[in-house]
Amino acid sequence: MKDLQKHINILTVLLLLLIPSALLGSSRSSDLALDVICIDPGHGGKDPGCVARDGTREKDIVLSIGVKLRKMLAEKAPSVKVVMTRSDDRFIPLGDRANIANRNGAKLFISLHVNAVDPARNKNYASVSGYSVHTLGQSRTGADLYSSNMEMCRRENSVILLEDDHETRYEGFNPNDPESYIIFNLMQNSNLVQSLDFASKTLERLEKGPLTKSRGISQDPYLVLWKTTMPAVLLECGFITNQKDLASIKTDAGQEEIARRICEAILLYKAEYEGQPVPEVKQAVTSQNAAGKDGASSAGKTTAAESAHSEKATVSASKLYYGIQVLASAKDMADSDPFFKSYAPTRLKSGNLYRYLLAASESLEEVRSAYPEILKKFPGCFMVKVEDGKTERLR
Repeated sequence: MKDLQKHINILTVLLLLLIPSALLGSSRSSDLALDVICIDPGHGGKDPGCVARDGTREKDIVLSIGVKLRKMLAEKAPSVKVVMTRSDDRFIPLGDRANIANRNGAKLFISLHVNAVDPARNKNYASVSGYSVHTLGQSRTGADLYSSNMEMCRRENSVILLEDDHETRYEGFNPNDPESYIIFNLMQNSNLVQSLDFASKTLERLEKGPLTKSRGISQDPYLVLWKTTMPAVLLECGFITNQKDLASIKTDAGQEEIARRICEAILLYKAEYEGQPVPEVKQAVTSQNAAGKDGASSAGKTTAAESAHSEKATVSASKLYYGIQVLASAKDMADSDPFFKSYAPTRLKSGNLYRYLLAASESLEEVRSAYPEILKKFPGCFMVKVEDGKTERLR
């Protein structure tokens, strides 16, 4: 009975949180200015995060990157208000981090972290390296929540155990109890499309930077992203247990370069978000298969899935047309996927991301006519113009 009540409490809070999130997602079209961004340097104070053998602490690395990023945004995008969850070495509860973003009306939430491998669990821990970007959701596949990234999620979520009232604040959620993660099976994030879009831009900009291996984009059950009411990502800036990664992320120059590339991703996302001309940014050459499991090179290769869709559902990149974007994902999804609710999607490959459009047409009026009905079934969707392979969000 006690366990049942715990789950009821969790689901009750979840439903209450999703209502305002859904409402915000459906009303975004009336406010397209990316005027507030929240930067969240993870850990802090009594929580050092991951610690390297030489004593380098995660909390110090991510704070330095966050402060540098704030300074760059002040120079490159002075109209944007940058909110920091912490700008010094203090402990901020996970729930409070999201509340800071929500209270300030942030339009984008970026949580900065550094990864690690437990030597007791993996004897090859020192060889694991790379950066990754995460959005809210299940780990990798709905069938197996506990594979691959689950240990990382447990570690990041375990910060709540340092909070005196965590049992009350998180409605009985226990980061070490697999049953607690059932809540993420039922979550629907109306900001998922935008979160994945920004994640893709960040991944692209980090390529060829000081960290050489991309571990891709994934959806994972991070509590720090749970209560945000805006597009949100968690960025793992390399492995503190890998000497090559550590040599980059512990230096001022390495942190500066990582911050610069995140800033470039923000500027690209901001331009698209506001329907403005995309700023000139030298594009990184893709050297990793961002969505793959082994990070193998994919340059110049066309997957079987891409070929199968090329004739049926991919509109020519040189053609001008319009559509309603309902999803952006690193996964090439089948037309029959239940997500599309029997609609026939049009795919547009953009970097490491597939954009899925419904009601694609050369006629803007046809798309506008279809929009109200599709919006009912896909809250948070929006109309786009596609020209020369570039998408522009329509007001």
